[in-house]
Amino acid sequence: MSQFLPEKLVTDVRAFCEEIRPIEELCYVEHQFNDRVLPLAKQHNLLGINVDPAYGGRGADAVSYLNALVRIGREGTGVRTFFSGHLSIGAYPIQTWGSEALKSKYLPRAVQGDMVLAFGLTEPDAGSNPREMTTTYERTPNGYKLNGVKYLISNGGIAGAVIVFGYPADVPDGPERRISAFVVDTNSTGFVTETLTAKMGMPTSNTAMFEMQNVEIPVENLLGDEGAGFRIAMGTLVSGRLSVAAGCLGVIEDCLIESLEYAKNREQHGKAIAKHQLVQEHLAEMELARISSDALLQMAARAKQASAMSPTNRELATEADGLAAKAKLFITNAAWDAADRAVQVFGGRGWSTLYRPGRHLMDVRVCRIYEGTDEILKLKIAASLLGKEFEAFR
Repeated sequence: MSQFLPEKLVTDVRAFCEEIRPIEELCYVEHQFNDRVLPLAKQHNLLGINVDPAYGGRGADAVSYLNALVRIGREGTGVRTFFSGHLSIGAYPIQTWGSEALKSKYLPRAVQGDMVLAFGLTEPDAGSNPREMTTTYERTPNGYKLNGVKYLISNGGIAGAVIVFGYPADVPDGPERRISAFVVDTNSTGFVTETLTAKMGMPTSNTAMFEMQNVEIPVENLLGDEGAGFRIAMGTLVSGRLSVAAGCLGVIEDCLIESLEYAKNREQHGKAIAKHQLVQEHLAEMELARISSDALLQMAARAKQASAMSPTNRELATEADGLAAKAKLFITNAAWDAADRAVQVFGGRGWSTLYRPGRHLMDVRVCRIYEGTDEILKLKIAASLLGKEFEAFR
């Protein structure tokens, strides 16, 4: 097993970010998918940051992995979302709940860049409540057959395999009808994908919907045990929420860096706007958002790491789940506010995709929706304080 070197990861992430920035900026202005993220990530060995070295990954712990996503997040939410889809909610559930055969089948290819991964939970009518999904599966002599539609899937149009969730078709509604999880190859017969381009932001990333029409998969592509899909989905969302929070901290950092530089050089009323008190207020608020978000993210990352080291400890898992929800809620809103303030500092130039604050503002808005909406996370946090008998949804 290779030794994980956090210093080398920092160097590789920085090199990747420096190379991807001019490409991402051009793609954004032209509203084109950035097809250089994958090959550059492969070149800098970033496609398996959090994957066990036994499968070719770098084996980074939660703290190191999330800090890498903070730096990547500076380059744009679209770039960071690729890594979240591929690693945080793609590779993570396979590595955590997959059989040895499943891990050996998919993780090395994902790490080598031969296969992009994605996570298919959301449906057109099942978002905040995944229990309302309509995707179903049937047992076959050799495995399973899946039918259903998944919607707004990051990496969905470029993925070679997707984690898919569905109900058993032959079990009536009731407590015995439980969700299962599967790994589905997107080149399977009956798997149809449509890329979604009518988005407010993130034009450089891939978002898609897909339909499964009698898609057959082998029995070994069941992820975890049959009926364990909801637990797998919720566990994966802890990883996903932390990745979103980390990326949004990167957004805050970049908004502050850009605003400081611009305010020092832009002159109005005979002096640099950095000398105007109301501009300084924006900068001060961004710095408070940055340092508060960083502290909360590090706390949540350490809790996730402790839980990963003791996977049977329910108390540690509950703490990690709760802190992930708090970090995701707080930091995504802080990033939205920081981007809004950065646009204000830039004035008219802020209202342009030629400048970074405007791009951050459009992109970061979705972070308050995917991987758990603001409203759902607030209810989750409140229930943790009040007790399960006060849960708004059961």
